[in-house]
Amino acid sequence: MPDLITSAANPLAKRIRLLADRKHRRREGAFVVEGLQPVWCAVEAGWEIESLVVAPTLLRGTATEEMVAEQEQSGVPVARLSADLFNRLADRDGPGGLAAIVRTRTGGLSALTVRPDALFVALHRIANPGNLGTIIRTLDAVGGAGVILIGDTVDPYAPAAVKASMGSLFAVDVAHTPGADEFFSWAAQRGVAVLATSGAADEDHWDAAYEAPLAFLLGSEREGLPEDLLAQASRRLRIPMVGTVDSLNIGVAASIMLYEARRHSRG
Repeated sequence: MPDLITSAANPLAKRIRLLADRKHRRREGAFVVEGLQPVWCAVEAGWEIESLVVAPTLLRGTATEEMVAEQEQSGVPVARLSADLFNRLADRDGPGGLAAIVRTRTGGLSALTVRPDALFVALHRIANPGNLGTIIRTLDAVGGAGVILIGDTVDPYAPAAVKASMGSLFAVDVAHTPGADEFFSWAAQRGVAVLATSGAADEDHWDAAYEAPLAFLLGSEREGLPEDLLAQASRRLRIPMVGTVDSLNIGVAASIMLYEARRHSRG
């Protein structure tokens, strides 16, 4: 068995720490995935695995050992760390002994497949990576087609986003476009209806018709959608609220809209 890495000064350990920073992820085109299920998802979805990172004593006796062995035989590098070092590097409590360095693959709008039943979520300048990961996971749950990030927005490969997606990042296409004009042009060319969410809209979300392909457009957590984007949407919808709150977490709002569209698609 190859030597066990025990020192935080090891180049691989240093690289894992550096990849927690967005500028390093962007420069190197790679990010870190932690946990048995997310790494399994990355492998099964065919993403390029730069290296599997394993703590053998934490993995012992699990079916994951066989997967690691198969990947190693196919040519994927496997780095073995002591349990102590693995725990020190881990970004989660009770790590399962498996992580991976994975190559990024975010593309542009042209990379998205628009089927007749396609369901997208477009996010304008959102900032919270946990919210993004939650939305990706929910979109995966309803069989959605992709997430579109508009403008200066959160990194889908940030540790909190990867963690919150629970592996759905590898099942849902994520595209980025620099501006809203490009998004609306793409939607018009592909026949994708844009349904914008706003607390000031006149139409309740449960009274709307949801005819795919469509994209829900949501704004930043703090400011929502600017008026010029609301004006360009096919429809503007609101989620009724009767309590003391006047807004919802963007991940919750997206989930409500996605499941309403899913309910309509089933008749």
